[in-house]
Amino acid sequence: MSDLKPKSGRLSLLGLLKEVFNWYPSHYPAEERKLLFKLDLSILVFACLCFFVKYLDQTNINNAYVSGLKEDFGLYGNELNYFNICYFTSYVVFQIPGLLLMSRPKLARWLLPTLEVLWGICTFAQSRVTNVNQLYALRVLVGMLEAPVFAGTHFVLGSWYSGPELFKRAGTWFIMNPAGSAISGYLQAAAYTNLSGVGGMPGWRWLFIIDGVFTIPVALLGFVIFPGIPDSPKPFFLTDRDIVLAKERTERAKISRPGKMNLDVFKRTFKRWHIWLFVGCYICMIIASYPAGYMSLWLKAEGYTVKQINQLPTVTYGVQIVASWLGTTLAAIYPEWIIFTIASAFCLFSAIVMIIWNVPTGLKFVAWYFLGAAGCLSPILYSTINTIVKNDSEERALIMGAMMSVGYSFNIWVPLLAFPTAGPNGAPRWRHGWPVSFVFYFLLWAGFVFAIVIYRREQKKETSELSQDSSDEERETVVVNTVPTRKT
Repeated sequence: MSDLKPKSGRLSLLGLLKEVFNWYPSHYPAEERKLLFKLDLSILVFACLCFFVKYLDQTNINNAYVSGLKEDFGLYGNELNYFNICYFTSYVVFQIPGLLLMSRPKLARWLLPTLEVLWGICTFAQSRVTNVNQLYALRVLVGMLEAPVFAGTHFVLGSWYSGPELFKRAGTWFIMNPAGSAISGYLQAAAYTNLSGVGGMPGWRWLFIIDGVFTIPVALLGFVIFPGIPDSPKPFFLTDRDIVLAKERTERAKISRPGKMNLDVFKRTFKRWHIWLFVGCYICMIIASYPAGYMSLWLKAEGYTVKQINQLPTVTYGVQIVASWLGTTLAAIYPEWIIFTIASAFCLFSAIVMIIWNVPTGLKFVAWYFLGAAGCLSPILYSTINTIVKNDSEERALIMGAMMSVGYSFNIWVPLLAFPTAGPNGAPRWRHGWPVSFVFYFLLWAGFVFAIVIYRREQKKETSELSQDSSDEERETVVVNTVPTRKT
């Protein structure tokens, strides 16, 4: 999308490096650069910390399962899938309501910090469960409270930033996903080694306590620094002039401000192609990427130690961090479909290796780690949506909520069919699952490229129509000016 890219022509290597780190362009007025810096310190700091603890918690259930939870509760079936199903069921149900609430200016500032306090309490509670049914119930509550965090943050970013600045910040924020997952592995290894037996509790329980200790302070910080959206009540660190400038920026970028929330939002959204294609893309992403977080199950099956099981998968998260930041940043400089294609190719290669399965162990490690290249796919997709649908705030919120709701609804039942934990086709072999992953990675790539093609055609058509209207007006003006006037 040409409107997203810097007008710099072909960049040298030095020019590319400068552009990658150029967050505050020199051609911006000083007050605008200052505003961007304030927004980065507030939105990105809170969003990154919030996202970090969310994925710390989401990954902890897997790490706890392979670090003693399974044996302590006698879980030898599909209980791990059931934990995730409980989480994702409530996650799905509360997506659209959460996103629509996020689009309301008065609620946008307080919603995420409030929910984070509540899920922090539930995180603490997971350390005290005495049976598996209590853990199922808490996973339901945590999923409900975490529902608006991911898409809601993308919505907030798209309400303040546009163009390359949006892509760069979305990619930087998204690195907290693999960072939280990676650190969870190290925390679980440390808890298993150093805290097992302390207070009469096994190490896996301590991981939930540590997670809760991280979560509550982040939530309290959010009440102070998170600004919501430009039309929300002004936080203390933004001046009246900052708010005026922020709204001027959204007008220049043609980002719509919040309007009325009524049934017309649903009518106009479902009449357009955006929701259908982008929801389809996200379904493909969710299904395709499901196996990527389960390298630990393969390591456990291969007989690696508990410490190795928790630490070796962190390399994948390291690849995701680099891919998320660098890939999304490059998508702000070069055509986003090219970066999307390169990342998709890595994932397709990994899926092929896993389908074959009987390959050297070293190649299998490479395949697991290459799956981390998918780290840039989600932030590129969401940043593209923020750009394409920037002229309708409510439609943008509804699409993002629907993507998460419908996409993650597939996590409720697809894992039981394609990615079972146990059985002849179970983890980590997944004789049916890996081919499914390959197909949906391809469909994700095809759907994204198709969306870019449609959008470019629409933009070209609009430009042509505007040019034609302008030409017609000029001709009419010439005709009027050349008509002789009668003398009286």
